[in-house]
Amino acid sequence: MRKLAMLGLIATIHLGAAADPRIGSWTLISAQSMLDPPNKLSITALHDGVHVVTSGETHVDFTGMWHGHESPVQGNPAFNQIEVRRIDKHQAEVKEMKDGAVVATVRDKLSSDGNELTMTTAEKGHTNQITVWTRTGGTKVADNLFAGEWSEDLSKTRLRQGLMLKIEANETEGVRFLGDFSYTARFDGKEYDVKNSRNDTVTLQLVDAHTVDAVYRRDDKVAQRDRWVVSADGQQMTLTTTGMLETGQQVMEKLVFQKQ
Repeated sequence: MRKLAMLGLIATIHLGAAADPRIGSWTLISAQSMLDPPNKLSITALHDGVHVVTSGETHVDFTGMWHGHESPVQGNPAFNQIEVRRIDKHQAEVKEMKDGAVVATVRDKLSSDGNELTMTTAEKGHTNQITVWTRTGGTKVADNLFAGEWSEDLSKTRLRQGLMLKIEANETEGVRFLGDFSYTARFDGKEYDVKNSRNDTVTLQLVDAHTVDAVYRRDDKVAQRDRWVVSADGQQMTLTTTGMLETGQQVMEKLVFQKQ
């Protein structure tokens, strides 16, 4: 009887270790983000170009000419050159470059009334990022509808459009997470390395049969906390994440995934 009881206990432990409700393949179906403070965008029309300033999550300040030639950008670690090209009255293309090499291409598209600006950022190795802005000030300029003061519309912004996740059990009674970043970890309170991420390590906790908490650390400090909740039927998963950007700004995201 004691042996049977011990076998039962071992089985329970093994089941508990492998009972990550997130296991499966998932596709992002909606995303919302909240920044404190929200992003602001200012576009000032020039004779043959634009002066662009963003504040909030990131700070960018550059002047680009419509002639499509490279212009220098100061104080931005991601890119140090910019190339601006007008496609038509409602569309423009911006190429962000680092030492002459294109690192990202941004396609700007205005609504027909000129009050909504959609930016689609394409970067090699990443899914497209879509950011929507609403005009909140500034006088419309007839020959440059992009000019004005804009605020990010968080209800329409999709930070990681079409993101795919794959979470699977592995042979060490842990889980292997594959998405924008990756890790292999167990629910034992220990820190595990994270790859392709600005965070260094992750710690996992199985809260209940439908909930997983993840804590990420960067430079030995807590940088991000995630809570994953899987629906009762196992077909939908909601991620609520809060964290601190390298700029010191706090961000909260809510992502909803559908099982494939």
